[in-house]
Amino acid sequence: MLGHFREGAPGVPVIVITGYSDVRIAVDLMRKGALDYVVKPLYPDDIALRVEDALSQKGRTEELKKPSTERKVAAASLLPEFVQGKGTFATHLNKHIDLVAPTDLSVLITGETGTGKEYVAKEIHKRSTRSDKPFVALDCGALPADLATSELFGHVKGSFTGALGDKEGCFQQANGGTLFLDEVGNLTYDNQVKLLRVLQERKVRRIGDNKEIAVDVRIIVATNEELTTASADGRFREDLYHRLNEFAIVLLPLRDRTEDILLFAAYFLQQAATRLNRTAAHFSPEVEQRLLNHPWLGNLRELNNVIKRAVLLSTTDVVGMEQMPIEIIGGTAMRTRLSQPEPAAPIGDDLRSVSHEAEKQAILTALERNSFNKSKTADMLNIDRKTLYNKLKMFGIEL
Repeated sequence: MLGHFREGAPGVPVIVITGYSDVRIAVDLMRKGALDYVVKPLYPDDIALRVEDALSQKGRTEELKKPSTERKVAAASLLPEFVQGKGTFATHLNKHIDLVAPTDLSVLITGETGTGKEYVAKEIHKRSTRSDKPFVALDCGALPADLATSELFGHVKGSFTGALGDKEGCFQQANGGTLFLDEVGNLTYDNQVKLLRVLQERKVRRIGDNKEIAVDVRIIVATNEELTTASADGRFREDLYHRLNEFAIVLLPLRDRTEDILLFAAYFLQQAATRLNRTAAHFSPEVEQRLLNHPWLGNLRELNNVIKRAVLLSTTDVVGMEQMPIEIIGGTAMRTRLSQPEPAAPIGDDLRSVSHEAEKQAILTALERNSFNKSKTADMLNIDRKTLYNKLKMFGIEL
């Protein structure tokens, strides 16, 4: 269904509502393009807040949709959009942002889903000499291949079926400012060639136009895929990779930044309490310990969602265990369970069925270990990508 929505309505954010509270499912849905993941039971205020967030993120500019009341606007403006941690990695990251922001170097930001790649990109823009110009973000992973060219470079009226008027591409929209391309590894080879040319020539040509338009844009890209592997496989142009990787920033997963977990949690608590009009001000000691023990496979995005739900359920100034979802209440046991493969389903007694089940489990384990990257999975299993695709199809494994 997510694939269908992304093809038919690429600009529309999708919120998935489910009765299954499984972090792995949530991470997989985010990877496939879902904006949010809501576990039943449903709470009207919570759904309304998530819809508001979805609508505010739909636009491409840095300016987010304002809350509905002046009181909320004033309160929310006191909270920074980018939260700097206090750990060693946070200090290192802040220095790198300070160093690269005043330059026009292209920046490649890598990290797992939910680690805050777009927030880092916005912070680089904010500290740059282009801060008073547009910040335009485009999610390349949510764009069908046939629409990506138009979104990037624009088109003129009548250039193809459905082109009812002239359209400025993201490069024109970001002229003078910063263009952030998320999941850049998903661009088709043809669009990679066009992107490289624009970066070299600093000119764009809209679809159906016979003239070029000069643009002055600073490029920041992000991906959760290893582009060097994609380049070696022939899926990503090596020359484009080097053009985009003038400066690299690698974001660590939240589970490797335990010293900053409570700092981020406190920020999300303030933010949620302001927007939901709650009095929650701090966590109980037991909740803090559970937050530190949780693996946070969804990283900052998962942490933010957990805190928002807990604040919504709170009626006092202390968020306690009774407001926490089951995956947090499980504490360290949840970490152990997530790191272990699921029990195999009952299989037949014949040798062929045993062999097939073992093969399927090996593929699932390899996929999970490689963050569902097919190229890395094929390498780990010592098979080629075509063989892996055939195996996935045979076992009914959909990614």
